[in-house]
Amino acid sequence: MEYLDNLIRQINEGYEKHIEKRPYIVAIDGLSGAGKTTLVKHFEHILENVVVIHIDDHIVERSKRYNTGHAQWFEYYQLQWDTKFLKEQLFQKIRQNVSSIKLPFYNKEEDTHFNKTINISGYSMIIIEGIFLLRDEWKSFYDYIVFLDCPKEVRYKRVIQRDTYIGDKEKILHKYTLRYWVAEEYYLEKQNPIKRAHYIQLS
Repeated sequence: MEYLDNLIRQINEGYEKHIEKRPYIVAIDGLSGAGKTTLVKHFEHILENVVVIHIDDHIVERSKRYNTGHAQWFEYYQLQWDTKFLKEQLFQKIRQNVSSIKLPFYNKEEDTHFNKTINISGYSMIIIEGIFLLRDEWKSFYDYIVFLDCPKEVRYKRVIQRDTYIGDKEKILHKYTLRYWVAEEYYLEKQNPIKRAHYIQLS
């Protein structure tokens, strides 16, 4: 894929020019169904010294993000992650060139967390993948930002095929309509991630 070669070249150029004594931090941002995870899988096999962090591995338990009394879109955008904790225990520690970071990983089946240590070096390329990465709490930490800009109709088709754990097509659409898509529109309007990105990939 020609676009992938171009993107990898740009990321590598930034990594090679990076002079700070800490890891080089790449954000792979995009809305639901944009293809973020697929792109990162390619990177893992091609780029060197890569450490991948999926932001969805670090969401909070269900009781903190469902039935809170807030609108569903608010629960998703504001409560899905402990943004302050991740800012302090993930983003800031990478910037401080900490060699190991202990984080709680979410177990979806049991709605619990287990601690796991991520080992990094000052020569690492940290790829952080997920949605809403350019929110206020985190947007200043990245050296290079990729935003996957995928048409709504394509993304909608993908999530309906993918998220069958929610239920049938009607239940999936209901949840996305009340929770996910409203939060995504809020994010686009508030943060304008396309404007902030160094590289925009149409997918």
